[in-house]
Amino acid sequence: MRTRLTFFAAGALGAILSLSVASFPQQNIKKDYLSDAEADKIRDAGNSNGRMVLFASFADDRINKLKYVLAHPNGDRRRADQINALINGYSGCIDDAADLIEVAKERQQDIRAGLKALTSKAKEALPYLLDLQKNGPELETYKSTLDDAIEATQDALTDAQKAEKSISAPIRRKQ
Repeated sequence: MRTRLTFFAAGALGAILSLSVASFPQQNIKKDYLSDAEADKIRDAGNSNGRMVLFASFADDRINKLKYVLAHPNGDRRRADQINALINGYSGCIDDAADLIEVAKERQQDIRAGLKALTSKAKEALPYLLDLQKNGPELETYKSTLDDAIEATQDALTDAQKAEKSISAPIRRKQ
């Protein structure tokens, strides 16, 4: 009788633990600045290289939306929040792409395409951000967020350039 009770208790405990573990997501990639579709794409990308390309693409998308919003003033009371959210989203994407460089190094992954995408998009965005810093419309409403975005872009470029230098010789293909 005691052994049945022990097995029953162990089984019940196992069921409770499996339910509590199942309620936690296995890999939480959803960030505040990503849409559900973007988070799914990041999750499905699998490796750091693909994720870096996606983050660079999403950062570029935020810059394009920012250009549109700044070019079309509409008098909306939430305009400053919208501008700051776009700049924060850009910074988050650039930061996450740059963070993947270290992850890829640890896992010895080939991230050449990711580095190329990150470098390209960051080099395109940096002059625009620096121009906004000098004479952007409504600058006082997003100055500190913009300063953070510029710093994140410069840091990402530095990290990407260091990683490009440290990557070994090109991968040779079997013939």
